Amino acid sequence: MLFVPVSAPRKGWTYNTVILVIALMLDACFGEPRRYHPLVGFGNLVQWLERQLYADSRLRGLITVLFVLLPFTLLAYWFAGEFIIEIVLLYLAIGWRSLEQHAQNVHQALADNDLPKARQQVGFMVSRDTATLDVEGVSKATLESVLENGNDAIFGAIFWFVIAGAPGVVLYRLANTLDAMWGYRTERYRHFGWAAARLDDLLNFIPARLTALSYALAGHCSVALRCWRLQAKHWKSPNAGPVMAAGAGSLDLQLGGAAQYHGQNQQRPTLGVGRVARAEDIERALRLIRYSLLIWLFILLLAEWFV
Repeated sequence: MLFVPVSAPRKGWTYNTVILVIALMLDACFGEPRRYHPLVGFGNLVQWLERQLYADSRLRGLITVLFVLLPFTLLAYWFAGEFIIEIVLLYLAIGWRSLEQHAQNVHQALADNDLPKARQQVGFMVSRDTATLDVEGVSKATLESVLENGNDAIFGAIFWFVIAGAPGVVLYRLANTLDAMWGYRTERYRHFGWAAARLDDLLNFIPARLTALSYALAGHCSVALRCWRLQAKHWKSPNAGPVMAAGAGSLDLQLGGAAQYHGQNQQRPTLGVGRVARAEDIERALRLIRYSLLIWLFILLLAEWFV
């Protein structure tokens, strides 16, 4: 029989760790598929469904979210336990190399003193307006994106794979994509996107705090923990706050502050301590994610002795 039955049990921590290591190696070697990426197709489907089902209603938004997510999650549940499929699904859910490439493109443009190109490159990473950013603004925006997406594109996917296998990682990554498309507090999505945003908040609650803790352990721990405790509660996102505050504190940098979104200035709280962000800090943030990933792998391996 080609596929393991849906009732097949999970195979334990060693099984999870092997799949994770292979998926990370695939991502490191090949990155995201340049053509026919399933998330791109999913995004196109979501846009089509929005045109068909949109209404300025939380109930309509909730129904649409369930209509989008349940079939794919159930399909992943059907194939749960199939070694190759689980590797492929986790590989497709992880965006480690893509995150590094985007950040390094910004860093290279800044190193070449090409501010217009740096603004263009960081525009691929963030939703804020980038046309008038100076070097500090570009560096800060890149660092914030790297730290936040370390959770969304790497650690959150790993967490839900370990907890719930293929269905968990598919549900998480698709819900995260829905939040990126609908989870804005704009007039159009304030009600329709409410369910997508709240589901993403729920699924990220534990992973975000584990990511924040790993950032702290991988850098200046006491400073990171203090920033997390004092600053995260003031951030607009309940999950991005701990991640970014701990990351900024771990790097001894100040992030947050004023930013422009959709033509409107927003005064955001300050995160972290120390000096302002510079171009060379982009590579430091990427190293922080690599060290944090090593911590996660070590804990998974260590768990084999106790679980």
